[in-house]
Amino acid sequence: MVEPLFRFEGQLVSGQTVLLTGTEGHHAAAVRRMRVGEAIALTDGNGTRGRGQVTEVQPKQISVKLFSVEMQALEHPLFILVQAVTKGDRDEMAVQATTELGVSRITPWQSNRSISRWDGKEAKNIARWQAIADEAAKQSLRVNFPKVGAVLSTGSLAGCVVDSATSKSVYLVLDPTSTTSITDDAVQARIAAASEIAVVVGPEGGIEEFELEALEAAGALRVHVGTGILRTSTAGVAAFSYLSGALGKWQ
Repeated sequence: MVEPLFRFEGQLVSGQTVLLTGTEGHHAAAVRRMRVGEAIALTDGNGTRGRGQVTEVQPKQISVKLFSVEMQALEHPLFILVQAVTKGDRDEMAVQATTELGVSRITPWQSNRSISRWDGKEAKNIARWQAIADEAAKQSLRVNFPKVGAVLSTGSLAGCVVDSATSKSVYLVLDPTSTTSITDDAVQARIAAASEIAVVVGPEGGIEEFELEALEAAGALRVHVGTGILRTSTAGVAAFSYLSGALGKWQ
């Protein structure tokens, strides 16, 4: 049985007994109902994994004896999700699922056709996405939690693409009207040489032509995934699933 993973705000040292309190401690004790003697893992969300055993359970906290502590490096190339802000919870579904698939950074994008607007509510919504990403990382036993960045306009996003030209980064804009497939040889060559791969996903109504042109002019690649039109909640999932397989991350 794989031990459940909880986030611990503090230093993890092998041989140490630590007290898991707060929301995580309450979840472990009252919701997960951890018992003395059960295996457990703790992480700081920044690559550290501590494995141990529950030694004491109280109503809202548990004590854990750590047997080993290890560092897990980020997998390369890094995956980045640029997700358009959408109405309802479809953008949140995308954040959750792509976190499970290993994205390292998540960038909210206020595209022209985004029905939902974050104006004046940026901090609240970024915190919401971060909480969703954290929970998805724990569920999938990831110890490197993705970081949710500031919300970008199309102009700012194009600027990021331009800046990436000096590094080995590639931006893939998912566009069902593109004649270039994500599987094309030229795209594969860029992907194989990349240190970071960003997948740009538009909103429910699609990406405006002027936005596509701006991103392409900045250096992004417009690609299609499959033959149909995917929802904003599943397009990124499909792209990262393909990339994981093509790059050997699932071997």
